[in-house]
Amino acid sequence: MRFLLGGYTADMDGSASGIGMLRAGAVDDASAGGPLAYTGSVTPADSPSWLTSHPTLDVIYATLEKRGAVQAFRRTGEASFAPLGDPVDAGDATCHVAVAPDGASLVAACWADGNVVRMSLDGSGRPHSPVIAPAATDPHHNTSERSDRIGADAGFGAGLDLAAAARALREAAGDEYAHLVPDHGAHDAEGAGAEGAGAEASARPSRAHQVTFLSGGVIATTDLGLDLVRFWRAGPTGLRAVQHVALPEGSGPRHLLAHPSGHLYVVTELSCEVFVLAAAADGSWRLVGGTPLGAATLPGDAAAELASSRDGEFLYAGVRGSNTIATLRVRGAGESLAPVALADAGVDWPRHHLVVRDTLLVAGQKSEDVVSLTLDLRTGVPGRVRHRADAPSPTCVLPVR
Repeated sequence: MRFLLGGYTADMDGSASGIGMLRAGAVDDASAGGPLAYTGSVTPADSPSWLTSHPTLDVIYATLEKRGAVQAFRRTGEASFAPLGDPVDAGDATCHVAVAPDGASLVAACWADGNVVRMSLDGSGRPHSPVIAPAATDPHHNTSERSDRIGADAGFGAGLDLAAAARALREAAGDEYAHLVPDHGAHDAEGAGAEGAGAEASARPSRAHQVTFLSGGVIATTDLGLDLVRFWRAGPTGLRAVQHVALPEGSGPRHLLAHPSGHLYVVTELSCEVFVLAAAADGSWRLVGGTPLGAATLPGDAAAELASSRDGEFLYAGVRGSNTIATLRVRGAGESLAPVALADAGVDWPRHHLVVRDTLLVAGQKSEDVVSLTLDLRTGVPGRVRHRADAPSPTCVLPVR
């Protein structure tokens, strides 16, 4: 199999020269379990940190993170791509992009300024006409934003008692894991008056981080800075906000995963947890559960990607710092998760990982390599490194169609 690699270039202190290519076994293999080899760059690009593909065209899209733009590339050969039009500005530190299932538009997320940007795609797949969506507001320090559904009078998140939610999660986690659930409701005001505390709270930045297209035309995005999952619908002039769900303060929702059960899982970078969201009969989303990634996460760890096993029975979350992969089992109808194990990721700073059948590919940003780990189909836990290939500052792994 072949995979494209996003990476950091010199403008973000990386060693990549653009979008790279990784081979796992023979080109026509249906699995990724064979020996890994980095075969070089397929096109120059400035820090193409996230990659995604068009659903029907032979076009890929990259976030040029330092430049704050989205660039389309068209395939020109078996291992070569060329820019399709000019980069389209999105916002500071554009870090994620997703394409609509109908291929008519894309949405990008920007980490530094919180922008969520919709762009139209023409018949060739070229992006144009960017429209910035309404900005997020802090639900934890703005009393007008306490409801988890815009315009709703009630709901799971209306007047959400975050301290009580944290207590409930600690109780559900049990004695072994309770200490890992942050006391989100506690605020140390010692040495700061009300005015100082308010000024500090108002300074929390919006940091949009990921975009996921859900069924029924709904779009979900994370805001790592304001602890939000936001829901949108596309309108004639851009994106229309329809709801938001607030996660515990300081948790830092990073990436989303839509599960076949219909639940939406959210991995939090700062608190190293996975939260579970469920849709009600009226289509509104609510928080129904969550769990820490495991007992062995360390202070300063930062969760990264979230992926599902092929059958949906297990979830895999990368943990940077301790450099592990957390395995969680999906229980019930998908509303409950249980930590299984923390396994060595085999790399330094596991920025991104991808499940391919019974193999987990992990991109080590700081160790500058990609490894393959075999997944135990019974326990779900990754084994030791099977194959390794040097690769320059990898940040994203995308299968080549």
